[in-house]
Amino acid sequence: GPYLYKLYSHYGFLEPQIAVLYVCGFAAGLLLAPFVGTLAERLGGRRTSCVLFSLLCAASCLLKLSRGYFVLLVARILGGISTALLFTAHETWYQHEHRQIHDFPAEWVDGTLAEVALWNGAIAAVAGVVANVAAETLDFGPVAPFVLAVPFLAVSGALIVWRWDENRSATKVGLRRSCIEGLRCLLSDRKVLLLAAIQALFESTVYMFVFLWTPVLDPWNTPLGIAFSSFMLASLAGSSLYRLATSPSRPLVQPTHALLLSVALALGAFVQLVWSTAPPNASPYRSLLAFLAFEFAVGVYFPAVAFLRSKVIPEKSQAGVLGWLRVPLNTFTCLGLLALHDADVRTGPRDVFTICAGLMLATLVASLVFCWMSRQDELQVHESQQQQQQEQQ
Repeated sequence: GPYLYKLYSHYGFLEPQIAVLYVCGFAAGLLLAPFVGTLAERLGGRRTSCVLFSLLCAASCLLKLSRGYFVLLVARILGGISTALLFTAHETWYQHEHRQIHDFPAEWVDGTLAEVALWNGAIAAVAGVVANVAAETLDFGPVAPFVLAVPFLAVSGALIVWRWDENRSATKVGLRRSCIEGLRCLLSDRKVLLLAAIQALFESTVYMFVFLWTPVLDPWNTPLGIAFSSFMLASLAGSSLYRLATSPSRPLVQPTHALLLSVALALGAFVQLVWSTAPPNASPYRSLLAFLAFEFAVGVYFPAVAFLRSKVIPEKSQAGVLGWLRVPLNTFTCLGLLALHDADVRTGPRDVFTICAGLMLATLVASLVFCWMSRQDELQVHESQQQQQQEQQ
């Protein structure tokens, strides 16, 4: 991740050309998004789709060894498809196993998703250090992290085949019908539609941030792997705080409130970035602090929105809805990066951060409305019965 932009720059491509490469990846995800849930079933099931993610992502990494622009376009398209699978197949597999196969309590979902966010941040922080050592300390170049990722993807695919059971929907649904049902669920329930809008708006800014932070910090000779690790540690801190604050033993805040706070913090970070990237007085230090604040907000956001999604979206419709919400998500991202393509080189990042601030302001408004609509009991984390009994004694 932290070396993708630098790799393209190392190969001699200009920023507008690099923006087109990024857009191709998001466009592939945009075109596939509505169908990815049903394709998972058609390919043999959700486990098969998770394995396919590992294969496509590994192929995307290996193709980055080429300096050919067309080959790199293909790599980005494969990366876009694999990302669509990553954010759909894995979670729907887990939700089905949790609820349908093992019949675990529904309140355990929040703890599991918070644990996932926690370990994602920890492992990503270590990966950033390893990438920095390979690319810069050992001087293997910016392609080294992508080559190193391939064996990890292979191991993850092998573990899925070995340890996971296949699961699929109880009823077979055609591609067209699945897309229509997902869209119907999205449009017929205002809470589902609002939550999808929040996700699309917030996560499109995450993707634009992924593209922009490297050209902002790299001119100041920032070690990119270490910077990425610091971002992941900030995200880890956010996930840890969310886990503590929403613990069933003594919940201090509700997931809806955590979502609102994370969006407000992210908005503040983007407002700061608009000022800290303005030429000629750009400040890498203020930009770095804003990046860390944004990643902290992301660490709170993902487990919070995952919990709310598990409560609001019916399990049978999750794959279809998750696919459809990636359509506006990728659309916003493509439009933002195309704006960078057309912007002046010196002011391009600031212009896109301004767009991100506008999108985050819209997210804040949508989050306020969602909090107002979601005061009902089922969207809250409750104090565990054991804790209540201890307090009564």
